[in-house]
Amino acid sequence: MAKRFDLLIFDWDGTLLDSAGTIVASIQAACADIGWPVPSREAASHIIGLGLKEAIAALFPDMPEAEQPRLAERYRYHYLAQDQDIPLFDGAAELIAELHSRGFLLAVATGKARRGLIRAFEHSGLEPYFHASRTADETFSKPNPTMLIELLDELMVERERALMIGDTSHDLQMAQNAGVPALAAGYGAHPADSLHAYRPLAVCHRFEELAEWLRTHA
Repeated sequence: MAKRFDLLIFDWDGTLLDSAGTIVASIQAACADIGWPVPSREAASHIIGLGLKEAIAALFPDMPEAEQPRLAERYRYHYLAQDQDIPLFDGAAELIAELHSRGFLLAVATGKARRGLIRAFEHSGLEPYFHASRTADETFSKPNPTMLIELLDELMVERERALMIGDTSHDLQMAQNAGVPALAAGYGAHPADSLHAYRPLAVCHRFEELAEWLRTHA
């Protein structure tokens, strides 16, 4: 079957890595550390996918600017203490290797900082399969489309020949803003029902379903 897409762009947290619960717990612990009201799981989950600075601003719009670095430092402390133990979704490593072997260009567009993505690549062993990546600290945070536009330019792929794959409204809105088709991972940080509003090609409720969609339709 002829390929519909040349470039598959993956979000990382909540899409390939089963990290949403750890991120939420780290945000909540960081808030407790600095004596700030601890957000609900739903509120903390909603900001997953944004750059850390943008996530803190969105979650706590009234937080004094001087407090934000303290919260960021405590979040990093809690998250980095366990990030090496966070698993990929079952079958994720095999899928990425398979897609690479089938000749797809692969990229990552993530709300992580570059240092965080380097650590994630090291822990997962997946770096050799990806042709390019963008992080929130080296360009604009989602849902700004710049990450995707830069990846398209670097890899010389037309928008309609690329697919953004992510688990949050930030991922899907970024794809809309860039004019790139999207596939929703409805098993991640944001409720699956909320992702339909962004008109992805499909909403996959399990990683296995997403893998099969890519094998069949990409």
